[in-house]
Amino acid sequence: MIRPIEDYALIGDTQTAALVARDGSIDWLCLPRFDSPACFAALLGDERHGRWRIAPRNPDARVVRRYREATLVLETEFHTPEGVVRLIDCMPVRHEESGTGGRPDLIRVVEGVSGRVEMMLELVVRLDYGNFVPWVTKPQGAWTAVGGPDGLVLYTPVELRGEDATTVAAFTVSQGDKVPFDMAWFPSHQTAPKGIDAHEAVEATTDWWVGWSGENHHAGKYRAAVERSLITLKGLTYRPTGGIVAAPTTSLPETLGGERNWDYRYVWLRDATFTLHALMMGGYREEASAWRDWLLRAVAGDPRRLQIMYGVAGERRLPEMEIDWLPGYASSRPVRVGNAASHQTQIDVYGEVMDALFVARNNGLEPNEGTWNMQRVILEHLETVWDSDDHGLWEVRGEPRPFTHSRVMSWVAFDRAVKTVERSRLEGPVDRWAAARDEIRREVLEKAFDAERNTFTQSYGSSGVDAALLLLPQVGFIEPDDPRTVGTIDAVIEELSVDDALILRYRVDRSDDGLEGEEGAFLICSFWLVDSLALAGRTDEAVFRFERLLGLCNDVGLLAEEYSPSLGRMLGNFPQAFSHVGLIDSAHTLVDVGHSPTASRTE
Repeated sequence: MIRPIEDYALIGDTQTAALVARDGSIDWLCLPRFDSPACFAALLGDERHGRWRIAPRNPDARVVRRYREATLVLETEFHTPEGVVRLIDCMPVRHEESGTGGRPDLIRVVEGVSGRVEMMLELVVRLDYGNFVPWVTKPQGAWTAVGGPDGLVLYTPVELRGEDATTVAAFTVSQGDKVPFDMAWFPSHQTAPKGIDAHEAVEATTDWWVGWSGENHHAGKYRAAVERSLITLKGLTYRPTGGIVAAPTTSLPETLGGERNWDYRYVWLRDATFTLHALMMGGYREEASAWRDWLLRAVAGDPRRLQIMYGVAGERRLPEMEIDWLPGYASSRPVRVGNAASHQTQIDVYGEVMDALFVARNNGLEPNEGTWNMQRVILEHLETVWDSDDHGLWEVRGEPRPFTHSRVMSWVAFDRAVKTVERSRLEGPVDRWAAARDEIRREVLEKAFDAERNTFTQSYGSSGVDAALLLLPQVGFIEPDDPRTVGTIDAVIEELSVDDALILRYRVDRSDDGLEGEEGAFLICSFWLVDSLALAGRTDEAVFRFERLLGLCNDVGLLAEEYSPSLGRMLGNFPQAFSHVGLIDSAHTLVDVGHSPTASRTE
């Protein structure tokens, strides 16, 4: 059964994550970290591959679920004629003193709330993205699965048995019963770790998340949505390094049955500034500092080899391959692992790096002493390439172009360099950088603005618009109420709207990437429009759109990358960090209209 993407909830331990369906089935889990191939579930709802379901035997159970307040501990209640049971799912946040990360555990506890309910368990383990069946044994009574470099061990008092390469069980839960399950990953060449007390782990995990969430500084009208988004960002953090993945999944499609299926289990430089703002506004300086430090390590080296994305520990090689033995979510093929876009030329990332470090300094996160030297080398390289064509922030796989957003982000790089020297008393060729900044601005205003239509365009000489143009006032390139800004906002609404609140990132064409099909509305772009409208003084329209976007969150407050109004379904990888960053930024913008979190990057 292919379940809608929005039917899932996230649990995680800030090292990896799992997705839990409404019916109690865990259909995605990579161990021991986000991008590991030791994936016991292949793609959501693909029953030929991995899953772990615990649910009442009665198929007509009514489901109610929620997160425990201020946590990533999920509670799913099943209401049956025989009684009510509660399934608690979490991944304990446990880290070694070395900072390399503790072992990943997946805890499930079934509690009897009322009556007497017959339960079933079905566990299908398929490692290496569903490629092979592991060897299952029960040494000393503990269920153990081993295949290649990976091992899993499951501790539970429930009697498990094998049936057609599937582990199954039947058990009964009465009021007051608490039945624990503890699954842990381990390197297969080592001894399986001992089990932990599942009940204590649930309570300790709850306490940890409540304590972390208590640092949230947002006190406005949208506090609950902001808190859930911040928790989601933390859940997508690889704590040993500070990197934050774009999403915990790969190849959830932008079009059902289509080809635009990408691996998002990596860390994008482009997200750096937005994420830093979201964390800093929430009061999470430690996470912001760790993210900044990850950024510095990842970009160290030759600036000519700067990538747009890296692995969670800063890995540079992310070779893309197709997993041809998987049918893909809703028959959306190919299923991809790795991301070839990591080697594209995307000149805007230089501006993103400079902007992120500028934001860090403004917020008191001083980089190490070698950072400014690295930034100067980046600027020297940018002086020679800023006017080159590239693939742009949307990573089009067609021919490079002179994208407006890329040019503007080059302007941002030189602008932030000049401001950094002026404010931090650092040394650098300010006059030369200022001249480059001014030259880029003159060129963009001349070549990227369509005076007849009163709008900026996606690239020089093009006629189409792009949602990224909404960022021009937010990075300080042009005033929010400038007539050219207002004209661009109206053009984006007119040309990219798919309903009364959602917009596309741009109108896709086969020439962009050689792929067929369309896309859903990009949620981050729709949040950018909220910010632009609010900054331009169109507050009522901004609030309407924002609250409409909030209404798209699923029942536990999560957002995917895209949404299809025609299908009424989420699309793309899930949950999407960028969508939640957009929510946080827009909430802060609306709470204090006139002071945009993104606009403050220039202050």
